[in-house]
Amino acid sequence: MASLSSSSKPRNFGAYSHYATPCTRTHQIGALFLVVSTFFVTRLFDQWSSESNSVTPAINIHRTSSSGITIDNDIPRWPERGYGSHLSLKIYVYDESEIDGLKELMYGRDGGVKTAACLKGQWGSQVKIHKLLLESKFRTSKKEEADLFFVPAYVKCVRMLGGLNDKEINQTYVKVLSQMPYFRRSGGRDHIFVFPSGAGAHLFRSWSTFINRSIILTPEGDRTDKKDTTAFNTWKDIIIPGNVDDAMTKNGKPDVQPLPLSKRKYLANYLGRAQGKAGRLKLIDLSKQYPDKLECPDLKFSGTEKFGRTTYFEHLRNAKFCLAPRGESSWTLRLYESFFVECVPVLLSDHAELPFQNVIDYAQVSIKWPSSRIGAELLDYLASIPDRDIEGMIARGRKIRCLFVYGPESAPCSAVKGILWELQRKARHFQQSTETFWLHNGSETSEFRGNIPTDT
Repeated sequence: MASLSSSSKPRNFGAYSHYATPCTRTHQIGALFLVVSTFFVTRLFDQWSSESNSVTPAINIHRTSSSGITIDNDIPRWPERGYGSHLSLKIYVYDESEIDGLKELMYGRDGGVKTAACLKGQWGSQVKIHKLLLESKFRTSKKEEADLFFVPAYVKCVRMLGGLNDKEINQTYVKVLSQMPYFRRSGGRDHIFVFPSGAGAHLFRSWSTFINRSIILTPEGDRTDKKDTTAFNTWKDIIIPGNVDDAMTKNGKPDVQPLPLSKRKYLANYLGRAQGKAGRLKLIDLSKQYPDKLECPDLKFSGTEKFGRTTYFEHLRNAKFCLAPRGESSWTLRLYESFFVECVPVLLSDHAELPFQNVIDYAQVSIKWPSSRIGAELLDYLASIPDRDIEGMIARGRKIRCLFVYGPESAPCSAVKGILWELQRKARHFQQSTETFWLHNGSETSEFRGNIPTDT
């Protein structure tokens, strides 16, 4: 048998081997040069093409472009994955006179609580969301075509102003829900409730019995650090922004303008009461040790020394970093207020959850520091951050802070528009409830009354 290597000439398997020219080193170098040149020319063309098609390139504020918001000409673009290409919702808003008891949840047992009073403070979002949905183009007057149902109530404000006590709130909610056939149809899954304080849905003591499947809008996430059970469920509920004072969020010129970094007196500040909370007490002690770095004024909320809103924001803007420790609960309004004086928020609340956090990378616009390590090392770390990095965080925060403003739907960017996108992601059609039945001819009912329909 002939050896595989017995041939003295290399075999050429080309189709036209008798015409082939031997491949020299010169040919190899030429081929390599052609490949490299083609690669670079293609890259230059692609770059020129993308720049010519977009005068203002979109800015991505999330780690991955497929799942994060992009800012294009100052307008946030929600990611299509999981949300859809455009908003397409129909929301039914219950009228205050439609159901017995609803007015009490909005104005108190005697109707003496005024809406204007409820617009202020941390719980103002409860009123604002209701008013904005009443004006929304996504509102429908037909229950049968609604994707979702909004139940208006201002119970946090009503409770704070003495309009209803805890027992009355619980009884009134139960009475209201018993009159809602569409609530029973889905087991409450397509109904929306707003609870705008740290207590969350716990304001309604029987929430776990009646609205444990409903969509809850709240600034508070996990409450297991304070209670045995939490009323927040990541898969159905939505974190909403706190209600920042309108004077700071209005279009045009806010009442208090940000200061240049070079003119800010302090490295950091904390503006709030101690309330006996460990993190807040640590900050107050730290300010006494480093008064030139950390400002913690003794805030007065009554009397002649009371801080007005303008004075409060003037203090807030006078530092590069605004410290936001937890209070009675994990969330803190100071986080949102910081964005409007262009002070980098430093979150000192380990359990806090943030609005739209599945599409916003908060690490690009804020800092989160462990509450167990509040001390001099925190100030040393903040002092080590170059001003150019601080300016970058402020600039990125300026792009997304419109998502914390409860402005009109006509605005290209607002908190309610963000909430609508999140609601679209949560919207589902349910028939499976203990009080929903259907028959062979397609008719559906929540109760059997009179004769059962037949095809006779």
